[in-house]
Order: sequence, then structure tokens, then C-alpha cells
Amino acid sequence: MKILLVEDDTAFSTTLAKLLSANHYSVDVANNGLTGLDLAMSAKYDLILLDWLIPKLDGISLCKQLRAQGYYKPILLLSAKNHHADIVAGLDAGADDYVTKPYNLEALLARIRSLLRRSGALSPSPLSWGNLCLNQISGKVTYKEQNISLTATEYKLLELFLQNPQRIFSRRMILDQLWGFEDAPIENAVTTHIKDLRRKLKAGGLTEDILETVYGMGYRLNPVPEMCVADRSVNSDYQDTKKLPNTKDTASIRKVLEDFRNSFGLQVAVLEQAKTALLAGNFSKELQQLALHEAHKMAGSMGSFGYSEGSRLARRVEHLLIQDSTLTDEEVCQFSQLVTALQHELTKPPVTIATRAEPLCQIHHVLVIDDDAMLRGQLLAEADSWGISMKIAPDLTTARSCLSLATPEAVLLDLSFPDAEEDGLTLLRELVERWPNLPVIVFTARDSLTDRLTVSRLGVRQFLHKPATTQQIFQALARVLPQPQALEARVLIVDDDPTMLALLSALLTPWGLDVTTLAEPQQFWEVLIAISPDLVVLDLEMPVVNGLELCQVVRQDALWGDLPILVVTAHTDAQSLQEAFAAGADDFITKPVLGPELVTRVLSRIERVRGCLQAGEIKKR
Repeated sequence: MKILLVEDDTAFSTTLAKLLSANHYSVDVANNGLTGLDLAMSAKYDLILLDWLIPKLDGISLCKQLRAQGYYKPILLLSAKNHHADIVAGLDAGADDYVTKPYNLEALLARIRSLLRRSGALSPSPLSWGNLCLNQISGKVTYKEQNISLTATEYKLLELFLQNPQRIFSRRMILDQLWGFEDAPIENAVTTHIKDLRRKLKAGGLTEDILETVYGMGYRLNPVPEMCVADRSVNSDYQDTKKLPNTKDTASIRKVLEDFRNSFGLQVAVLEQAKTALLAGNFSKELQQLALHEAHKMAGSMGSFGYSEGSRLARRVEHLLIQDSTLTDEEVCQFSQLVTALQHELTKPPVTIATRAEPLCQIHHVLVIDDDAMLRGQLLAEADSWGISMKIAPDLTTARSCLSLATPEAVLLDLSFPDAEEDGLTLLRELVERWPNLPVIVFTARDSLTDRLTVSRLGVRQFLHKPATTQQIFQALARVLPQPQALEARVLIVDDDPTMLALLSALLTPWGLDVTTLAEPQQFWEVLIAISPDLVVLDLEMPVVNGLELCQVVRQDALWGDLPILVVTAHTDAQSLQEAFAAGADDFITKPVLGPELVTRVLSRIERVRGCLQAGEIKKR
């Protein structure tokens, strides 16, 4: 993917260009509008990032000229102008999207991915699966350059799966995607269309089954067999289409966490200043309020960045500072010790939970076959937090009984069972023969090359060597289990702490959510009207205007009164939660924020509201 960045701020353009390059984009930079116009019309770019205030030709004028000359590729306008009238002017000039400065880098990357996806909807590049090709421009389906005749419904079915190779579609979801409410058939008709599509593809020469039936869930596209990849023609019709950067890649999220973790040092410096003033006997009210504000932010955010003990220490500092009376000598001593302990915490490497920012939001069923009772107990204790329902089989006989009752979505299998005449390889071969597409993770103390080659040739997805942590096991499961679909929706996050804004945005944007962050609650209503979010996340404690007040304002409005609101709070006492719900909050999330909990609650709330609205529309009809 090739991007043109038109920006006259050299430091900013250099930083942004490095970020884009790290995310597999090719970047050209122009430092004024005329150069940007020449490059845009002389070279092929997939997207233009355009600053408003640039020399020689400003961004608005450049955007208008490009559109007037027939330029149709996406344009994303960047500007520090954040008034509603400015946004309207930018979009009316022809921009596809508008991002205000300063902005979250992960959110910007998500906007770029969204525009590229939309612009590729009518791409001349064909959708392909091995030597099977669907050309969206001509409307033809071919296998090894031979036409396959499909009905309109069969064509749309095939297109749906080729466009969403990792997604599982239930019959209900297929009906919603391909038919309207008035002409939708019954769900059983989907099964018939799937059978007809498979039959026609087979008749056209396709020997492999392109679609996988996922037990109890629906259908998805099978991975392309290696023999099909090797056999693909060099004809341009079969060239790989351009691939977007992986929206679930956590490397950029880790970078955000690393950058903002450094800000804790600045916050501790404020507490150190307060400590010095306390010991000297010149602790002012202004410094107390500043230190209290920083301690409160650290208590809510440090745990989310891998410093759980830091959150606990900051909370104790906050409790000392929150009182109106002068601190006693004993409390000053405690404060001094707590600040020193916080400084020490920051010298340690974080125990990050960012790797769990991609929860399994739907319940997945996993069969664990292992005779280690302690390990099984640990896995069961943590399974719920990963969205996994586990069945346990301490031996191979029990495992076969479990498999005869229901097919899991994944299997965790040990190879060694000392009290049995057969080992796990015997069962593994049975699994491969009966369910060739069932993901299996081997978790064993055996580590010879022979064992690794054997399980690899049998198609095992992951090989874990004992001992391994439960987190490593669940991460391996997360990689092989079907991932939930990305949900396209707009979310507005309001928090006065930029660290929390960056973290929450980084956790939510990989799921297809268009996230807008706001650090100034005074601008809440203007931003709310401008972006029309599907859900709002509010921090309860903010200066000037707090989350409870914003929640009440929304609930009192006739147009926005039903907008889903989640509050984020570091206080879990009954009174605080009662106040939140009394103000109109739909749900709450406690600090430090856990990635799986945040994503699950946000996605499920949006889906629930949309489901209710959809049901209401059907009822009206």
C-alpha cells in the first residue's frame, strides 16, 4: 500500500512516516500543497494524508482541486481545527475523513485501514482461493480459467466468504448479509444454497471443499491447501491481492504502552516535589491538588500498563492527599515511603496484560486431555476470563467419550500418559482422520525432533513444551480458535488522563471500532453531535465536568437519551456504583482496565442495542 503524506512540519512528518513504514506502508512526503498536487496526479497512491495548514496551496484547496480533476482515491484530512464548521468544510471539500490534532496514533492507523478497506470494495483485483477466482468487475467465477456458472445467490455467497476469509457466518448472519427483511427466506434455505454452491464448484473442477462447517456456529472459508498455492497460475488473474496490515497485530499497541509508560516518571516527579515540600514544611494547597490529581490518574492507569503494585501504591497516596486536614508527621512519613516505593516500581519491567487485549469475546469450547491435575485446575480457574468453556479428560478413554458427545473447537493434548498402553499420538491420528480441520495444540514434556516432526506432519497447529505458563497456553489457544468478527461502530471515550485514552483506544481500535478520544470534557457535547457515536465511555472523576454530570446530560436529551454509556472508575464501593447507575450508566468497568473485559463489554453492549433496534424495526413492519 502506498501513501502520500502532505505535511510541512518536518519533525511530525518524519515521525508519522516512520510509523507508517513500520506498519508496512510505502510513504512519499510532500512539504507543500503544490508538490503534493504534482505527486498525487503523477503517481499512484492508495491514500493521501493531507494537513490543512500547508504552504503554497492549503489542504482544503488541494483537496478541491484533486476532486475537480477526477481524483477518486481516499483523502484523510489532518488538522488542529476541531470546530464543527471546520469538519464540515473539510468533508465538503472532498475529504473522506477528518482527524483532529493531537490524535492517537493507533486511532489514526485504524482510520487509514478503514478507508483502504472501503476504497478496495470495487477493486479490479480478483478475489481468489487457490486457482478459484471471482472477478468483481466482470462478475465471472473461474477455476483454472474455466468459467463456472453460478446463480446470483451462489455468487453472493462465494463473494461473502472470499471477502471475509477468517470470519464464521451463521445462517442468520448470512440471511442478514445477503437478503433484506422482506425477501429473506427461512434459515434452512441457506443450507440448501451452500450445498448447491459446493456441488457446482466441485463440478467445475475444484476437488477441495472451499467451505468448512463449524459445528454449532455456521460456515467459514477453509485455508487454501498448500498444493493449491503451489499450483497457482502465473497469470495476472491469479496474482495475490494487496493485503492490509493485520488489524489484530499487537506490536503497535505495545509501542503505545511503551511510549506512555514513560509518562509515569513525570507524574512521580510531581509526587517527589510534593514529598520535598512536605518535608520542608511548605506544602501549598495548589501543590496538594496537583499531586492528588496525578496520584488519582496513576492509580487508575498503572495497573493497565503492567504495574499492578504501582496502582495500589498510588491509591494509598491518593487517600493520604484527599483529606482536607494537614498531614500528621506519621502520614508525611508514609507519603515519603510510598513515593519512594513508586519510584522503585518503575525500575522494574512491567508484567504487561496487553497481550490479552484480544479476548475471545464469544464462548469457545476446548477439550483438555492431560493427566496433570494441578495444571487442569489452573486452566479451569482462568478459562472464564479468556471466554473459554473447558472440558477435562484425564486420560485417552475419557477423551474419546467426550469427543463422541460433542466436537470441541480446539483440543489441548498431552502426548505422555504413563499408565496407558498407548500415547497421545494414537489419539492425534484419530483426530486428524475424523476431524482434519480441528485445531490441536500439543503440550508435552517430550521435545525430540522426531516428536516434533511427527506432530507437524499430522497437522498440529501449535507445539508447546512443558513447563509453560497458563498465559502461554491461553495465548496459543487464542491463535488457533476462530476470532470474533470486527464490529464497525463509533465509540467516544472521555477521560482527562491521556495515558488512559491511549490505552483504551489501542485496545478497541483493532476490533474495527472507530474510536474518538476526548481529554477536555467541556467539549463533550460538541464532539458528541459531530461524530454521533454508538457508545460512550466516560471516566467518572474529571476536573471541571465529571462523568456523572455528562451521563445525566445525555439521559436528559430526547434524541440521545438511549445512547449506551459505560463508565470507567477506580472506585468500586456500593455508593459510587449506585450514583453511576442513578445517573444513567448502563455498565461500569473498574480500573486498572483489563483488555478482555473492556472489549467484551463494549462489543456486547453495541451488539445488544443494535439487536434490539433491529427487532423493533421488524416488529414495526
